Amino acid sequence: MEADTITILMAVMIFGVLIFIHEFGHYICARLFGVSIYEFAIGMGPKILKWTSKKTGIKYTIRALPIGGFVSMVGEDEEADVPGSLNRKPVWQRLIITSAGSVMNLLLGILLMFIMVLTSVSLGGTTVARLRDDGNSPAELSGLKTGDTILKIGDTRVHTAVELVYEVMRNGIEPLDVTVEREGKKVILPEVEFDTATEGGIVFGSIDFLVNAEPKTFGTVLKHTFYQSLSSIKMIWQSLFDLISGRYGIEQVSGPVGVTQAIGEAATVGTSSLLYLCTLIAMNLAVFNLLPLPALDGGRIAFLLVELIRGKPIKREYEGYVHFAGIVILLLFMIFVTYKDLLKLISN
Repeated sequence: MEADTITILMAVMIFGVLIFIHEFGHYICARLFGVSIYEFAIGMGPKILKWTSKKTGIKYTIRALPIGGFVSMVGEDEEADVPGSLNRKPVWQRLIITSAGSVMNLLLGILLMFIMVLTSVSLGGTTVARLRDDGNSPAELSGLKTGDTILKIGDTRVHTAVELVYEVMRNGIEPLDVTVEREGKKVILPEVEFDTATEGGIVFGSIDFLVNAEPKTFGTVLKHTFYQSLSSIKMIWQSLFDLISGRYGIEQVSGPVGVTQAIGEAATVGTSSLLYLCTLIAMNLAVFNLLPLPALDGGRIAFLLVELIRGKPIKREYEGYVHFAGIVILLLFMIFVTYKDLLKLISN
């Protein structure tokens, strides 16, 4: 029971920080462009703490449910012909304000990735250090040799062990052409096969060899931070595509309950696992919020881009209807996912 309480508190703290960073992005850009703000809120539902600035009149609140937050701006959802109204600002300023939350989450994810890389024991490269001892390695039988530096998996360039593992995991269920550097020359190994593993009914590719460790310098830390961040963002996008295409089922989607459970499991494994999970959650929030769906930042950006092309905005009431429908759908989906996570938790 005590461990469950700690896990819940840890999840609330993580979600709270991520939400604060997201909303702070909207808030700071709105203030930068002179937009008047009604309220800056962390969480949803009833107010449990509130404070009003005597200087600006902005209300700062913390609400009971740590599942969201918002910055309420003058002219955001209504026509307001007053100084400081959001709807009177140029489209480019509104685009920056709207996308700032996701950008802040992305920057936080990159910062966490930098910390994770900096504190890691070693930085895996792409040079094959040792093949499987039994001589039956599918990769070795396909032509891979010790000392080969892997440059490409299929058509995708890889720079770090993390990228290598991910590309093989996702695409290595079928033979792939692998480009290596061998004795100073580029060699293409056709139709290289990899080990496979099945988890949750899904088949993944698996590398059956060890790679070298690169020396840890400031340059290699920056290199691994950059490429691992790109790989993580790519993984998130491709996971969304795989979900839509049917490669992954709806059972693979988790809501707050499932994420809280994952945080608890990661915390028991170690600090590095928890840090990596927080990195992925931050990047997930950034990517998900930029999807062109109603009620999300991406949906609002889509309306702004239409306004930019048309030279005039879509009527506020029509946009409001679309966003309201999106909120209802998202809430229903969240309820469904939470119910699924609870059933899974009970069954375990």
